[in-house]
Amino acid sequence: MLDNPCRFILSLERIMNEYPAAIKRQMIRLYTSLNERDRRRYAAVEAQKLGHGGIHYISELLKCDPKTITHGIQELESEKPLDTERQRKKRRRSKTSDSDISRTG
Repeated sequence: MLDNPCRFILSLERIMNEYPAAIKRQMIRLYTSLNERDRRRYAAVEAQKLGHGGIHYISELLKCDPKTITHGIQELESEKPLDTERQRKKRRRSKTSDSDISRTG
């Protein structure tokens, strides 16, 4: 629980004004170019740099769930090596094409 909610709001407003508009645009541009795993990690690093209120601010700026950022922070703080393999398995193509399916249905 916050002892002084007004202090938190003022702190968040200060953080929001720290980044110039051009930097915010670059952050968003970079974020949208990354894959899901790297987005989570990037958002986590940016939130940690800001300290208190950073998760909230970055989640608003990058339009991502705060839980995603928290997951990224836990991943980065873990002792386990960071996974760099494919994030999702490649889909196997079936022998039946979509046009064959539509003809039988």
